Order: sequence, then C-alpha cells, then structure tokens
Amino acid sequence: MELGIGIGWRPEIADAVESLPGIDWVETVAENLCADHLPASLVRLRERGVTVVPHGVSLGLGGADRPDPGRLAGLADRATLLGAPLVTEHIAFVRAGGARTGSPVLEAGHLLPVPRTWAALEVLCENVRVAQDSLPVPLALENIAALISWPDEELTEGQFLAELVERTGVRLLIDVANLHTNHVNRGEDPATALDELPVEAIAYVHVAGGVEKDGVWHDTHAHPVTAPVLDVLAELRSRIAPPGVLLERDDDFPAAAGLAGELDAIRATLDADRGGVRRPVRRTPRGFRSDQAGSGGPSTIRTKDPRPEPAAQEAGDPEARRDRVAVAQASLLSALVAGTPAPEGFDHRRLGVQSRALAAKRADVVAKVAPELPEILGTGYRDAFLAYARSRPMSAGYRRDALDFAEQLLIADRPADDAARRRLTHWWQDRAAPRPPRRTVRLARAARSVLVGR
Repeated sequence: MELGIGIGWRPEIADAVESLPGIDWVETVAENLCADHLPASLVRLRERGVTVVPHGVSLGLGGADRPDPGRLAGLADRATLLGAPLVTEHIAFVRAGGARTGSPVLEAGHLLPVPRTWAALEVLCENVRVAQDSLPVPLALENIAALISWPDEELTEGQFLAELVERTGVRLLIDVANLHTNHVNRGEDPATALDELPVEAIAYVHVAGGVEKDGVWHDTHAHPVTAPVLDVLAELRSRIAPPGVLLERDDDFPAAAGLAGELDAIRATLDADRGGVRRPVRRTPRGFRSDQAGSGGPSTIRTKDPRPEPAAQEAGDPEARRDRVAVAQASLLSALVAGTPAPEGFDHRRLGVQSRALAAKRADVVAKVAPELPEILGTGYRDAFLAYARSRPMSAGYRRDALDFAEQLLIADRPADDAARRRLTHWWQDRAAPRPPRRTVRLARAARSVLVGR
C-alpha cells in the first residue's frame, strides 16, 4: 500500500494542513478523536481523498497485562470511522502495577521502553496477537525513543523488531528520529538497526524534530527536523523505498511555510537516493544471515552463526513470565514517578533525566486539557504542579490528574489570593460534581467575581 508524503494532523494546525500542497495522507492521534464523529477538517480532507490513519498512544502493548478490551474497541471504532487502511501503535509500556504486583496502577503519561529480552518479547508477541484479532485492519508498530536502557538486554533493537515481525506478521512503523535519539542517548548505531530489521515489513516512516541538551537528545516533536535525522532517513531510503513518510509535529507549531519547508527537505532526502537502493545484509536474532533481494521480497541464505539460540527464557509458564515482566516494569515506573529506589543496573543520572522529563510533560499536558488552571494560577502554575507531581503519581489519566491537583491546592488553602482560590474552587466543583452547575449558578458566580473586583 503506497501512502506517499503525509503530515500529522493536529487541531492547532488543521487549517495549515488543509492548505499544504502535495499532502497524500495524514495521521491523527486516535485517543483525541470522538468515537462517533470527526472534526470538520478531517471530514474535508477525507472528501478530498486524503487517507487518514489513526495512531494510538495508550494501548501499552509492551506492558505485562493483556491489552484492555475497551481500549482495543475504541481504536477499532476509530479505524472504522476513518475508513483507515491500517492502525498504528507503539512498542512500549505506558502503565504498570496492579494485581500482578499487588501495588497501585501507575500511569507514565509517556511511552517507556520494553526490555529487549526473550521474556519481554514473548509477552509483547502475545499482546500483539490479541490486538491483531481485535482490529478490523492491519496493525503496524512503532519503535520508540528512549532516555534510558534496561540492564542485561539480550537483543539489539533491530533483532528485537525482526523477531517480533517473524512471530506475529505485524507491520513496522519506523521512526527515524527515534533511531537518532537512541544513537545519541544509548549509543546504538541507526545503520546497524536498519541492517538487522526486516525493511520489507515497513508500513511507513515517521520523521520528527528534537533538541540536544547536556548530551541527551530529547525527542520533542516541537523543533524542526535536523540534518542527522534526515541522514537516518537517507540510510533507510538506501535500503528500501518506504511506502509512506510522515512529518510529526506536536507543539510549538510553525506557520504553514515552515511546515512546507520541512516537507520539502523530506522529499529532497527521498529523491536524492532514488536509484541507489542497496541490498542490506540482515542478521536475525537467531543467528542467521538473511540477504534481502530487491522489492520482490526476501531471498534468504541461512548460514549458521556461532551466537546461541534463545534457551530457557522462552520456555515456562506464560503467566509467571508476565508476572516477572510486571515486577520489573512496576519497579522502574515507580522509581520514575513515585521516587522509590532505582532498580539495580539502571543509570541513576539517566533515570533522573527521564523522571524530570515525565513530570514536565505531565505539567504541559494537564495545562492543555485544563487550560483554566494555568490561567487561574498564573506564573505559579508550573512550580505548583511539579511540587504536586513529586508526591502524587498519575494513576487515572490527565483529566483526573488535573482534578486531583486542584483538590490538593484547595486542601492546602491555595492559592493565597482569595479571588483566585474562589475561581479554582468553582472550577473543581463544576468538574468533580456528578452534574455540571446550572446556567443560573454560573451567572451568579460570574457576577460575584465582578463585584469583588476579580
């Protein structure tokens, strides 16, 4: 399936996306769509023949638990609503804890890396099969960016992806910006990963911007695409002509001309390597060499490599395996969001960087889903939220997080300004109550606020 050149559709740039020339398709975050109707901009794009692909962020297929049926049904509904040819998600875990660990469920609010071990792979593969059986269209999974590495990993990223595809038949969404991020943060060579993964399984490619601070690359999706990321795209293009390439931007959006310039740079990178597609030599995780024939598919020459085959890690009770993965993931997430001791083998400095990044993202997203909070609290919002986040891990999503944050402030008689505290009280009451206040109540509150000089 050829998708062409696309861009991530976001409400903030909906008009710009509609006006951009040469856009063949768009991708939208599935969880940001209602299940029964589409934004007018997406309706217009579909009427023009533009393909729309839903991109999920909350399944957590790399987690220890099987995928939640309700989340899968929601993703399936959005795929049907959009008439999408496929849906995409991530190779990541996003929550941990619960019955398997006897601890509260914690939400990361972010995509966290799965350990590249045989046990974690077994869990992931079963979860992927469950998802595939529940979705009306094919599934493609994205490699993620990471600030941290799990100790004692048994597979490289390319090997892990190759084994996942071999076992499940899932397609791949390769994010070249994430390959660059992992090169800077974890010392992993993008070219090696591309040599090892099955490029014939690629459904499409993501390209995004980021920024380096103190030797750490932050995959922000809020900065322009850099030359090193385009270099990784060129590496991929030298191996295969990707069916689709998409520009992602999630924040600090430039004008339409800026987006068009980034798309032009992507097109130029793809065009520069036309005719130079080489045949990659891929080493699969089982120690075989696989020479990739041209676009007609793989032609495999298997020569035994001395590396060991996976042994007892793949065997044993599947539920016991899930329990082991659950404990490991819960320990890591608790260290990141609840301040518990770091699990053995992790880089403490990198855990600190990841922890601060998670808290900052949490503050930013809460400000988006509840924009009244930074309006009421003013410049004190961010410091107040970060102080709250240090002692209150997220457990039920961002909207609940916003309510809990406001409640904690009010319990502490904050903010100090009486008018601001009244506004925060009313905001919290309106959303925490079983029913929203009547119009007459809202008008009376507004009148009182004017009388006290708000």
